[in-house]
Amino acid sequence: MVALMSAPTSIREQIEERERAWLAPQAALSSKTRGRREPLDPDSLRTEFQRDRDRIIHSKAFRRLKHKTQVFLAPEGDHYRTRLTHTLEVSQISRTIARALRLNEDLAEAIALGHDLGHTPFGHVGEGALTESLGAVRSDYPNVRMPFLHNEQSLRVVEHIEYDGKGLNLTWEVRDGILNHTGGTDPATLEGCIVKTSDRIAYVNHDVDDAVRAGVLSEDELPRHVIETLGRHPGQRIGALARDMVAASADLETIRLTPERAGAMDDLRRFLFNRVYENPYAKAEDPKATRVLKTLFDHYMRHAGELPKEFRPSSPDELPTKVCDYVAGMTDRFAVRTYQSLYVPKSWMV
Repeated sequence: MVALMSAPTSIREQIEERERAWLAPQAALSSKTRGRREPLDPDSLRTEFQRDRDRIIHSKAFRRLKHKTQVFLAPEGDHYRTRLTHTLEVSQISRTIARALRLNEDLAEAIALGHDLGHTPFGHVGEGALTESLGAVRSDYPNVRMPFLHNEQSLRVVEHIEYDGKGLNLTWEVRDGILNHTGGTDPATLEGCIVKTSDRIAYVNHDVDDAVRAGVLSEDELPRHVIETLGRHPGQRIGALARDMVAASADLETIRLTPERAGAMDDLRRFLFNRVYENPYAKAEDPKATRVLKTLFDHYMRHAGELPKEFRPSSPDELPTKVCDYVAGMTDRFAVRTYQSLYVPKSWMV
């Protein structure tokens, strides 16, 4: 006698059934997740990856992204990108590509929304400052983790820092995608690989837009072959790269761009390093930002009792990690205000 499959009884089960019917065989199914560190009862409305998305969006670390630098420190204008707007752009690109390839859009979205939660104040300048600070104390704390890498810190945020130290208890697939969105190791899921490439598509193109707005360069200065291959304006280039990725990855063996467009994007990235990221205008405030973060790190290493309760170490060996967690989590403006309150006479503060 053939057993009859029971019909889905909840909204979540209906969504999971649609995933099985519609998504490609290579897609990560929410019903087949490798799970969480702490098992949860199923939700009646949301799949596991949708729950992760919501947990990230409602986290304090996600809200702080709106006051964290992308490229230009303290820009004069309302239209420059922040870590939050960058994150939303990566999410949009990732969702579009995942949908077109019949991969799991919810998983791609959750990874994209969480990928930069561990970024420091002042962008990659802060990453370097904390690496130097950790290196300075390593002789006394040989187990300290360094260099400071924002992807590792993003994973630490969702596993150990958020929710008063309990972590967000995300699924394995989302944690894997967050950790491996940059660096030499690719994510284990195709959805995570989409986010990894979409991250670069987003920042390469919106950093050009911000640099033009800042007067650091003009669109006419972009490499001619990049314009001819991808388009003159950011939206044209993003669209061209997204369509190219969908076409090149249609077999779902891997997520990739065609060599021609991948080369054009890499050339644009090199152009940005030469003309924008290393430009004196963009880097003018870097020494000040470095000094602020290194000073704050040194201060809390000497005054651990001033750390918020949730960041106080449970053992002496934990001190550099806990100080790093606290300073890395600051927004740009909170870091500056804290530095001022500690080291600038009140009569001089504006």
